[in-house]
Amino acid sequence: MPFSAAALQNAIDNKTKPPGSLGQIERIAAQIAALQKTLVPKMESCRLTIFAGDHGIAANGTSAYPQEVTRQMVLNFLGGGAAANVFARTLNVGVQVVDTGVAGEPISHPALLNRRLGAGTEDCSIRAAMTTAQFDGALEHGRGIADSERFDAVCFGEMGIGNTSSATLIFHKLFDLPLLELTGRGTGLDDDGLRRKADILRAAANRTPGKLSAADVMMEYGGFEIAMMTGAMLAAAKSGTLIIVDGFIASAAAATAMAMQATVRPAMIFAHTSAEQGHALALRALDAEPLLNLNMRLGEGTGALLAWPLIKSAAAMLTEMASFDSAGVSGPA
Repeated sequence: MPFSAAALQNAIDNKTKPPGSLGQIERIAAQIAALQKTLVPKMESCRLTIFAGDHGIAANGTSAYPQEVTRQMVLNFLGGGAAANVFARTLNVGVQVVDTGVAGEPISHPALLNRRLGAGTEDCSIRAAMTTAQFDGALEHGRGIADSERFDAVCFGEMGIGNTSSATLIFHKLFDLPLLELTGRGTGLDDDGLRRKADILRAAANRTPGKLSAADVMMEYGGFEIAMMTGAMLAAAKSGTLIIVDGFIASAAAATAMAMQATVRPAMIFAHTSAEQGHALALRALDAEPLLNLNMRLGEGTGALLAWPLIKSAAAMLTEMASFDSAGVSGPA
């Protein structure tokens, strides 16, 4: 049967269940089928790419953790010891790690993808985070990583001390959302730390008047890892690959990608609502309906990984579940 929206809805409604009874699973199945333009979509392979980079603004104490944790966690990812590694192994998902600009000397490891754009961004509270050349390079590298191998779905994770500050400023400047409502505790700031973070982000936001374009907001306030993830999302969507969007930071990359190219939105499924304060507000601005709410705020792509079995199941429902006719089951009266 030729693919059409009507044929797709008919196929879903004629499975052996009351119409709509599988809730969001039906919505996901429809989105996957529409993306692949088939009534028998395939959702079997997935890869997690973790982009790591440091942020100059972290020097102001916007995080409860020191900046060297970014480097330490990159080594932890490479050693297979992080939560993202554990979840990925459990789900048989491959993991690759990308150094987009970790502070200090380059990390030497055979499994690490070196796509460094510098030893971290500039302090965006006093100057632009990155140059035009660095932003263009981040997009190019991200596209190349996404195009290097084909999967049915991709998860993108991140690591970078200070990147909740960057994501907060991106959403503030893209959507004019209230800065204070977006500003959260990140890795666990206490009340004094949260007030200090809010003051620093206010100073950063005041450097540039009003809303900014996607490119300008990334150059002024982004991180190398967020910019590179944006490029990877643009390329994945162009190739018809499903993008499982993780938490607050990954959503900032998704928002930037959508602002640059609105047609990427149908390729995106938002995995979960993060416990990071600004994420629910950001998801409303994106008109996104996430699958899970597990009170998580780790990043690394962990929420995206946990959504992967639901997404696989949705595709399998459409391709493998019997219809009323094929099963000899009576349909609605």
